Amino acid sequence: MSASLANLSQWTLPQWLQSESNTVKTFDRSYIVLALSMYMIGLIMVASSSMPVAERLFSNPFHFIIRHSIYIVLSLIVAGFALRIPMHRWHKYSGNLLLLAIILLIVVLVVGRSVNGSTRWIAIGPITIQAAEPAKLFFFCYLSAYLVRRRDEVMENIKGFAKPLVVFGALGALLLMQPDLGTIIVMFVTTFGLLFLAGAKLWQFIAIAGVGVSLLSMLAYFSPYRWARVTGFLDPWKDPFGSGYQLTQSLMAYGRGEVFGQGLGNSVQKLEYLPEAHTDFVMAVLAEEFGFIGISVILLLSMTLVFKALLLGRKAVNQEKYFEGFFAYAIGIWFCFQAAVNIGASAGIVPTKGLTMPLISYGGSSMIIMTLAVVILIRIDHEIRLQSMQATSRVTSHDKSAKKKRSKVKKTELIEGEND
Repeated sequence: MSASLANLSQWTLPQWLQSESNTVKTFDRSYIVLALSMYMIGLIMVASSSMPVAERLFSNPFHFIIRHSIYIVLSLIVAGFALRIPMHRWHKYSGNLLLLAIILLIVVLVVGRSVNGSTRWIAIGPITIQAAEPAKLFFFCYLSAYLVRRRDEVMENIKGFAKPLVVFGALGALLLMQPDLGTIIVMFVTTFGLLFLAGAKLWQFIAIAGVGVSLLSMLAYFSPYRWARVTGFLDPWKDPFGSGYQLTQSLMAYGRGEVFGQGLGNSVQKLEYLPEAHTDFVMAVLAEEFGFIGISVILLLSMTLVFKALLLGRKAVNQEKYFEGFFAYAIGIWFCFQAAVNIGASAGIVPTKGLTMPLISYGGSSMIIMTLAVVILIRIDHEIRLQSMQATSRVTSHDKSAKKKRSKVKKTELIEGEND
């Protein structure tokens, strides 16, 4: 039995998906259900929201639909390979992954392609890579490994707390050169959330968080286009055809959606009134076509995934699998904040930050990296279950051995008694 349990970690994806009653469930299948549900909703909404702009730009209304479908297929292929990577390898090569993230952020500044004034994409033939997306995942992997090595130092003094912030500062400086303030804010919030969960002292957390918020506020204040976004968010109707144009169009979409929406395909704002309707503002089109009910379904799916990630992190930490636990925490915080900012920006709750909706918005780099994050959660859950099964197997084997030994002793005593 122990041999068969050892082979569980080598199962391939098709075997993992078996659902026969006699098959041992070695991971939580609800992760796949959640991810596939969001894939399908995203594909439908990208199809609905992108046709007008695709027809104008490429004379092919299915251009973005085809590409988004390819991204989903690529994500599933990456998932199939990533599922076989044990977590100890992520831990071992976390420093190398951080170095790769830094290299990508430098390369994009040198040879990157500029779109709308931002240099964020590395073009490799027909493929474009948004360097900030893998940088987020790789940095969180490094940070999780750091907290395993230096957890006591983080809990005891300011030095251990500040060291990862130096690395974050270096990545932040490279991201500002693109510029990409949205990614910096996501990394900032996730970093401080993870440090807090790792046991950093509250006064350290509040002090450095205050400094970080002040610096981010200054970055917005002293940058004209960022400040225009902030002021436009506060009162978009003051300049509805200028700085507030995108948000006013998004708010109109939300208003037309009401409770049940106008129906799939009946959005007016997607007819090139709302810019970036299939990427950053896909949730506005969803709100117009499916109303409050549609947005609630997306929030329910996203929050379920987030809560499962946080609960998985706690379970891993309780079993002293600290790297896996911190990594799961980081993914949960990251998903939660990015989804909240994306929906909040389209609803006028927070300033526009250009962040995609995880697993739903159009964008290949985001889709693949978010899928990889879900795969990591599946792998963590698999290894925890495997560890529990092996422990149960050892206890069962020990009990059987002890029972057999007691039976043998009792039998010997009976034979001796008969001889007497």
